[in-house]
Amino acid sequence: MPESTSSSLWANTAEPEVQATAQHGAAFADVVIIGAGFTGCAAALALAQSGARVTILEAKTVGWGASGRTGGQVIPGLKYDPDELEAMFGSDLGPRMVAAAGSVGDEVFGLIERHAISCDAQRKGWLQPAYSAKSLDLGLRRCDSWKRRGANVRPVDRSRMAQLLGTDHYLGGWEDGRAGHVQPLSYVRGLALAAQRFGAEIYVESPALSLTKAGTKWRVKTPNGSVEADQVLIATNGYTDGLWPGLARTVVPMISYQAATVPIPEALGKSILIEGHAASDTRRLLWYFRRDAHGRLIMGGRAPYREDLGPRDAGYVRNAVNRLYPQLRETPFEFHWFGRVAMTQDHLPHLHRLDDGLWTALGYNGRGVGMATLLGRFLAELASGVSPNDIAFPVTSMRPIFGYPFTRLAARVLTGYYRARDQMEAA
Repeated sequence: MPESTSSSLWANTAEPEVQATAQHGAAFADVVIIGAGFTGCAAALALAQSGARVTILEAKTVGWGASGRTGGQVIPGLKYDPDELEAMFGSDLGPRMVAAAGSVGDEVFGLIERHAISCDAQRKGWLQPAYSAKSLDLGLRRCDSWKRRGANVRPVDRSRMAQLLGTDHYLGGWEDGRAGHVQPLSYVRGLALAAQRFGAEIYVESPALSLTKAGTKWRVKTPNGSVEADQVLIATNGYTDGLWPGLARTVVPMISYQAATVPIPEALGKSILIEGHAASDTRRLLWYFRRDAHGRLIMGGRAPYREDLGPRDAGYVRNAVNRLYPQLRETPFEFHWFGRVAMTQDHLPHLHRLDDGLWTALGYNGRGVGMATLLGRFLAELASGVSPNDIAFPVTSMRPIFGYPFTRLAARVLTGYYRARDQMEAA
């Protein structure tokens, strides 16, 4: 991934960077966390509040990876509907898992309120508009599944969806009032600052070079020192490397590409997302979009897995903007950026016990703002001695994907297949 994020809307509009230095010398902690994104910073905040000595080691700067590059949408739930999750995980864990996944809006916006995090937080709901009759049926069933559990959701007919979005491209869909959006880089920096206020130590430009165990203690080596701790949390998600053998092979990194227009004049944009919703549609290669605090339209979608993406690769999102909002055809993009999305084979986030005192959470499948924040807290609870059986999410052993060297090729093939299916079903 490029070292610079200067073309990112978030990097250009975020709250100031967290003040931190590189790690030097021998240090000691109760828990060392590798990675200063949503997962690591949420875990650090929860642990520091409980009185633990916490150290975060970040290879770049706070939020440099996926957390500072995401679309910022806070969406409750997972890929599977509540009925499906309960069937998959049983009558005990299933309902607790559904309740936890449905609570991520409360988790994120609760932290923002309690710690006075300045991040353009807007809890005005999320829309899932349907591009085809088949996906509309699936969306309405999902809405009903949540509604039966008391969630603040409702179906949206075609005319109302057109009014809310400002486009008649979709057939209808549903609305989740628990959701919202944030400036993601400001949010993760706010989590880090809150953790610092409770005593957490954060070191930047301090990659973890090795992870070894001597007796009951873990030792993490950095370029200029080391940290020894009782517990280690690996919170690197789509940027997971070979630090722990096999872990990187449990997720498939995909690229999400986003672009933001210049601020849209009021007369031109007055009908677009009139109530401040975030939206992501039902395409297999979905379009996700919203407005920012300055009136820009932000559009995101999948992109080729390359390390050198730039403005020339904005064709997919440019086409999406033009199809949804023809009045913006002449409105230029001001920013473009991209980052890795960690996908899992089962389309669920993973919470793993890797060894005694070694835990990880990763694979958020495009819902990282909410799920990473929640699973960061779950990691903190596990590191504090809470039994895995008391966590409202399955805690499993790591299972690298069989045939992993071919997964990226398979992903490229599937991308082409999904694009063709989307076109066929929308015809």
